[in-house]
Amino acid sequence: MGKYNGFYNRYVKRIIGLLLSIVLFIVLFPVFLIISIAVVVDSGFPVFYRAERGGYKGKTFRIFKFRTMVKNADKIGGGTTALNDSRITRVGKFLRKTKLDEVANLICIIKGEMSFIGPRPELLRYTENYDEEEQVIFQVRPGITDYSSLEYISLDEIVGEENADEYYEKYVLKDKNRLRIKYAREVSFATDVKLFAGTVWSVIKKALKVIFIKEDKNGVHKA
Repeated sequence: MGKYNGFYNRYVKRIIGLLLSIVLFIVLFPVFLIISIAVVVDSGFPVFYRAERGGYKGKTFRIFKFRTMVKNADKIGGGTTALNDSRITRVGKFLRKTKLDEVANLICIIKGEMSFIGPRPELLRYTENYDEEEQVIFQVRPGITDYSSLEYISLDEIVGEENADEYYEKYVLKDKNRLRIKYAREVSFATDVKLFAGTVWSVIKKALKVIFIKEDKNGVHKA
């Protein structure tokens, strides 16, 4: 039996997440305002991207992320962001590279729909087809980061520029679910601390690339 049935996952994790998210929301509120203004100036309203995802105990919820794509991007292209995706705005490119678009997820954590650490919330068309083994993913709250997030932190580079959805479904989805299941079975305070530290380090490295390394039109890093 996995650790998802344990006291930490059912109670302690939620309390820690609630308290920490409230504090961070207050501290980072100026950042919220700056990002919101940047999004509006760059591409207008809405500020947030809201979309349905499969959540805790199988309950559907709507995520909060700062909008990084053009309006109605879901109707223009697929659910997987391709390399050099034309739907990404100028401000959105920076937000995605630095992961600042995820800051808005603090709202979902406060509401109890997400945690800091947990399986990345997936599209309903995928969660609705989870097999019996994958159902365990619903026993932990979805989060901003987990094993699969670290493994596929540069997902756009992996799926490439063409047929991103097809590549994701064929080569990535099952492996991400394997890592999500791994998290659900191993969830603990020590696991969360390890994943949090790993995520911070990975984001810092990506941010440094954005600041100090240029990219050519094909997305190749150049010094």
